[in-house]
Amino acid sequence: MIIVLAGTSDARKLALCIQQAGYDVLATVVTEHAADQLRASGLAVHLGRLTSEQLAELIRVKKAKAVVDASHPFAEEASKNAMQATAEAGVPYIRYERQAAHVAYERVTFVDSYEEAAELAAKKQGVIMLTTGSKTLSIFAKKLLGLPNTRVIARMLPRKDNMEKCEQLKFPQENIVAMQGPFTKELDKALFQHFGVTLLITKESGKVGFVDEKIAAAQELGIETIVIRRPSIQYGTVYSQFSDVVKALQQIVPLSIHS
Repeated sequence: MIIVLAGTSDARKLALCIQQAGYDVLATVVTEHAADQLRASGLAVHLGRLTSEQLAELIRVKKAKAVVDASHPFAEEASKNAMQATAEAGVPYIRYERQAAHVAYERVTFVDSYEEAAELAAKKQGVIMLTTGSKTLSIFAKKLLGLPNTRVIARMLPRKDNMEKCEQLKFPQENIVAMQGPFTKELDKALFQHFGVTLLITKESGKVGFVDEKIAAAQELGIETIVIRRPSIQYGTVYSQFSDVVKALQQIVPLSIHS
């Protein structure tokens, strides 16, 4: 049994790839939507957030031989929990991380945190589009809502809890874009033009996170962009190709003892 932290679309594909290589796989996710997608693909699923202690217990109960951490590049807590749990349970930890996007746009400013992005945006003002998700929305709301000459557009997944958070933070309804990706460059451009966006804030989520498309759209329209760098975590060896993850598993977990 291999446990895969699989909250993103590419992580779900990786879980299937590992299963197709001959391993029993249990994928962990935190949303019902992701769980439904995995189940429809024929994968076993554990739904719900896991502390390091809970994950360590799951490893023991399932007699897992390794954990593949394919969580989002910004899911810092999930990765730290996984590293701690595998150390406690005495099983190998393998990190898969999607490739970083190559950014070559002179109007991009890189920052190291959401707070730094919010502070910089507060100085610039204008029509600001957030494509940073709902989890850190309160950071931007605190700094940006109510500023003069400033409109904040929040783009996020169309989920009930996200809409409730927007309501709690007093985001105007007309400033919410509730959509499920993937987003093409053309769609990004249309949204930026529709709202008259003057500043884009995004995360360095990688190629699969469609950062390239967002920045290409911003570049064509001359929109200034703030990119939040990935958290700096010492994973050890990191793989960005599915085949490399499978090879690593085959070296440490021979198929004759995988179950």
